[in-house]
Amino acid sequence: MQTLESHLAGSWVRGEGAADTLLNPATEEPLATASSAGLDLAGALRFARERGGPALRALTFRERGELLRAMSRAIHAHRDELIGLAIANGGNTRGDAKFDVDGASGTLAAYADLGAELGDLRVLPDGDPVQLGRSPRLAGRHVRVPRRGVAVHVNAFNFPAWGLGEKAAASLLAGVPVLCKPAISTGLVAWRIARILVDEKVLPEGAFSFLAGGPGDLLDHLGAQDVVAFTGSSATGRLIRASRAVVERGARLNVEADSLNVAVLGPDVEADSEVMNQFVGDVVRDMTQKAGQKCTAIRRAYVPEAGLEEAAEMLGERLSAVRVGDPAEEETGMGPLTTAQQFRDVREGIADLASAAQIAWGGPAAPAGKGRGFFVAPTLLVSRTPSPGDRVHQREVFGPVATVVAYDGTAAQAAERAAWGGGGLVASVYSDDREFLEAAVLELAPHHGRIALGSSKVAAQAVPPGTVLPQLVHGGPGRAGGGEELGGRRGLDLYTQRTALQGDRAILDAIAGGR
Repeated sequence: MQTLESHLAGSWVRGEGAADTLLNPATEEPLATASSAGLDLAGALRFARERGGPALRALTFRERGELLRAMSRAIHAHRDELIGLAIANGGNTRGDAKFDVDGASGTLAAYADLGAELGDLRVLPDGDPVQLGRSPRLAGRHVRVPRRGVAVHVNAFNFPAWGLGEKAAASLLAGVPVLCKPAISTGLVAWRIARILVDEKVLPEGAFSFLAGGPGDLLDHLGAQDVVAFTGSSATGRLIRASRAVVERGARLNVEADSLNVAVLGPDVEADSEVMNQFVGDVVRDMTQKAGQKCTAIRRAYVPEAGLEEAAEMLGERLSAVRVGDPAEEETGMGPLTTAQQFRDVREGIADLASAAQIAWGGPAAPAGKGRGFFVAPTLLVSRTPSPGDRVHQREVFGPVATVVAYDGTAAQAAERAAWGGGGLVASVYSDDREFLEAAVLELAPHHGRIALGSSKVAAQAVPPGTVLPQLVHGGPGRAGGGEELGGRRGLDLYTQRTALQGDRAILDAIAGGR
């Protein structure tokens, strides 16, 4: 059985004492162990600041972008191996695993392209100069410079490759070294990526560190120049937000947490239309891809009251074609949940939602014939008379579960009921009625970080709303954490300091690279 080591202060080191065990969630077979007990995390952070930071800051954006391109190529070169590990340790089907691994290499490549676009600069101009005096000579302008700390990336269990890649892409391009701390349960994929990057010497010494096992006293050693980018539960996010590192020492924090994402079906959409097919396909994909364990998955699908039963029936028919089983088998459409705790939480969550909605398909019982592994059937519920305080709008069941919710067909009511969820990462709206789409966007936008519009004009080339794109921001208000990642150049904001300069316009332009 494999023992996962950490890469800290330029060396591979092994934790001591009791270790966590990583399993194959389809068979419950032990695969590896990981422990961080006894590791010198303060020394690891100091090494990253003193060695990795200066090495990255000495490079231009173009040169840092080439580092990201090398990372992307290294991951892609080991694609089949990483997919195999994701199937074994994550319960992923091959399609799910490719989604994760290719998401990592693709995001790194996208930020490599951004580095080439920014070119031979080390300071990032932020907006245009403004005249401050009687003549243009006295001017002011803003620039962004790399923070002088470490970016601690705490990633969730569902996307061990993509989570590593998307956070590292923005941080390294900004010029800030990374310490990656993946979730333990699916850490095998992230650990293998770390081994590849270190063994192939893709990055300068100290630019990339990796922590296998628990976080230990990591937060105790962070200060004002450090950054924490966290993806996970709201409960853990609150603990980090209340830590002394954040509250007293001012470490910068970005949180991506729970999200009751919504899909809204417009009243103009006919049952046999291309737009309806897109809506049904997106909901079913989000329910079954990664066994519904995606932070962007559709949890609530709002359908006009008149078409509620028909839409639920269409979704149920599509779900009936999904084969749940061993993800290593080619014909499997959905694998197991990732951990025993996830299995318990999802089963309890389905029962909780059933207090406010009716189960129309599936249920908390494991699919027939599954004696081992963490299998749950895709479950669709219907809420005909929703209310603000019901469990459908309060609890995110992080698994293959969604609820079809009635609304009166107006954009105002759909948005009002969507807002009952307290803020989300993404909403999707399906309609060919431009007035409905515009009204829905304006009402939904304050409560969501991203809105995907589905219509017949784009149905053939639309990107599913559950896909996080490096060009667009990822994050959301309220219960979604209030954070923001990616978004192209905007993704560098988390890792840089915006500073206002005032003085001789010629000197300011020279500092900012002449732009």
